[in-house]
Amino acid sequence: MTAPDGPDLYRNRDFIPDFDAIMAETEARSRALAARVRIERDVSYGPGPRQTLDLVFPPGLCEGAPLHMFIHGGYWRGGSKEAHTLVAAPVIEAGGIAAIVSYDLMPRTRLAAIVAQVREAARHLVWMAPELGADPTRFTVSGHSAGAHLASLLAAKAPGEEAMPELPPIKSMLLASGIYDLTGIPGSFLKDEAEMRDDEAAAWSPLSAEHRAGPLRILTRGEAETAPFQDQAGALAARLTAEGQPVELRQEAGHNHLTIVLGLADPDAPLGARLAEMVAAS
Repeated sequence: MTAPDGPDLYRNRDFIPDFDAIMAETEARSRALAARVRIERDVSYGPGPRQTLDLVFPPGLCEGAPLHMFIHGGYWRGGSKEAHTLVAAPVIEAGGIAAIVSYDLMPRTRLAAIVAQVREAARHLVWMAPELGADPTRFTVSGHSAGAHLASLLAAKAPGEEAMPELPPIKSMLLASGIYDLTGIPGSFLKDEAEMRDDEAAAWSPLSAEHRAGPLRILTRGEAETAPFQDQAGALAARLTAEGQPVELRQEAGHNHLTIVLGLADPDAPLGARLAEMVAAS
């Protein structure tokens, strides 16, 4: 998605003038939410220090509550769960428990291992749901950017996999600003940061995956996002629709690749309200 001598459409910083201010606001809102809710940090789901998740509980937790998992973005080579606590706000408003998940990063960790970690985190959450006071059959997922890519593979067999993997039971998922065709990543600005190989991009692209039937998939992106995010959301929605899968395709008015997270985290915003509705309906 890079024209000769043209802009790199994956480098969102070049298209968002207040990039750093939005990132700072996202982190500030996360700290503010964490200061006023019950939160359990760094629950392990694997052996590594980044194979952990934070649990955010609603006030007045009711037995059999819904359980929701959020996967942060950062182009597989950055990002943190602590900076995304804010996404728990619509979940706990719906009476759900939110799990904000971390994972190891590229280039030290290869993409196949990251996918495996996120799948293990989801299976671990479903397993521990009764202990938390949650209903394991009311499990939903969301993700942003690279996190949306990883979330989509919680209900799919990637083209590089020989058999359908062990996947968690998911009622529905909300995928925001996802990357579903990875073939443009190795040649993008990320070539020296994520060091994604061409074979990895081909092996783990959801647009070429076999998607498991059942979960509602809500695909969205910001109105001001660049062509890859617009086109790939539409292409994946069309693919799933052609397969007879339940799909909802959205576009968030006025949002870019970063502010869409603020919208997702606001129960009074259209996208945050949709997340709360999805969690409550699970």
